[in-house]
Amino acid sequence: MNKKHSLLFGEIKAVVDSDMDSDDVLRFVCQMLHDGVAGFDWVGIYRYDEKEKMLHLGPYCGEETIHTEIEYGHGVCGRVAESGERLVIDDVSQEENYIACSLEVKSEIVVPIIRAGRAIAQIDIDSHSRGIFGAEEIELIEGVSREIKDFV
Repeated sequence: MNKKHSLLFGEIKAVVDSDMDSDDVLRFVCQMLHDGVAGFDWVGIYRYDEKEKMLHLGPYCGEETIHTEIEYGHGVCGRVAESGERLVIDDVSQEENYIACSLEVKSEIVVPIIRAGRAIAQIDIDSHSRGIFGAEEIELIEGVSREIKDFV
C-alpha cells in the first residue's frame, strides 16, 4: 500500500474503532474513500439478503443511483454476490452483464465483505476512468472490507 493509502487506511481504522453507530461508520468510510482516492467517484455498500437473493444498497457516497436493489447474478455486484470473489472491471463497456449506474462510469471494483467465513455484503466502487484499480487500490479496499465487517 502506498503512503497516501496507508494514511487513509489509518484514518479509516480510527473511525471503525470509534463508538459511532454502524451506518454512520459505513457512511463515513464511504465518504473517506470517495474523497481520499482520486478516481473513486462512487463508493457504496450493498448488503446481502440471502433469503431473497437480493442486494440492498446501504450507505454510499457519490451521485444518486436507481440501483438500490440488485438481484444476485445481475451486473457486477450480483455476480460477486453469487461467487463471493472480488471482481475488477477495467472497462465496463466490455461487459455483457453490466448494469450502468451512470454513463460516466468506465471501471468498477466490487469486493465482498466476509464475516465468519461468509460473504455478507460488498464494497462497490465506480470510477469515471478506465483501469484505475491496481494492486494498491485493491489492497486498500480489501483491507477496508476486513475492517468494516462487523458494521454491515
